Amino acid sequence: MTTGFVMTVLGPVAPAALGRVLMHEHLLCDLNLPARRNSGEAEVVITPENRFDVDYRPGEHFGNHRLQDVDVAVREADFFAAEGGGTVVEMTTGGIVPDLEGLAEISRRSGVHVVAGAGWYTDVYQDDATRALPVEALAEIMIAEVTTGARGTAIRCGIIGEIGCSWPLTPFERRSLQAGAMAQRATGAAITVHPGRHPQAPHEILDVLDAAGADLSRVIIDHMDRTYEGEDGEVVGLARRGCVVEYDFFGIETSKYWMGVADLPTDYMRLRAIRRLFDAGLGDRVVVAHDICTRSRLKSYGGHGYGHLLRNVIPLMRERGFSDGEIDTLFIRTPRDLLTIG
Repeated sequence: MTTGFVMTVLGPVAPAALGRVLMHEHLLCDLNLPARRNSGEAEVVITPENRFDVDYRPGEHFGNHRLQDVDVAVREADFFAAEGGGTVVEMTTGGIVPDLEGLAEISRRSGVHVVAGAGWYTDVYQDDATRALPVEALAEIMIAEVTTGARGTAIRCGIIGEIGCSWPLTPFERRSLQAGAMAQRATGAAITVHPGRHPQAPHEILDVLDAAGADLSRVIIDHMDRTYEGEDGEVVGLARRGCVVEYDFFGIETSKYWMGVADLPTDYMRLRAIRRLFDAGLGDRVVVAHDICTRSRLKSYGGHGYGHLLRNVIPLMRERGFSDGEIDTLFIRTPRDLLTIG
């Protein structure tokens, strides 16, 4: 029996109350680089005529990577709840404009549980003062975000991360990982990490975390979809190190990746990789999400929304032989175990 609690933005809840979980999403964020946020550029207006192009080239349309409308986010969470969703793990960390009070309002109005992430995104999004913080100070802040309240509020985070990493790791990012391990030991929270875009980046991250004393069974390495580009065996090998791997680009089926060149899989290809993990006895070492961080992927703007996995991918899984028990492991049991503290 799972004991302990899950810390949501509205307070602790019983693990059994989570329902189906998306382990990596953004409800409120701004992924524009800090220098561009106040550029005065006009934000894109998404219309039926340009929606495909905005979605296909999301980084080329200013404003598309800015999700800051609470009313729109509530509407999207309502859609998710209506399709059987229970919990969203919200990965907007320091540097990409987290809004804890906004997340609490979204959860309160929609009834969807929201778990917020502690810590910081990649180096390029940080100010000089944050970059200069020593490991101990970074850990102290993360611990407080989980145990006391985050970013000037009394709202507590329920997971550490997404800790943003580049390739190669910058000194700040290495300290951020080490601090994450210290915060995990102090709080019991799981860690989730955005790796740099290199096949060795996840392994280096695990090496740093392991040396710092992290529990690797409670470490999630994100973005398998763009890190290994169809090399399913590499993902199996990574999971065999004891961590959890995450396929979190579900719904993205495009040849144009906004952060560079990457041969992204389709949803069926993602399921084929996950099937291989289950067949290797690693079915409890994988979680899924959409990593929605653009307006063009929201239902309000003609996109698939947060319910895509439930509405479209679960039926696809059943068509391809996944059992109800395996589906529950992916969407309920493994997320519940990772999010439970204590």
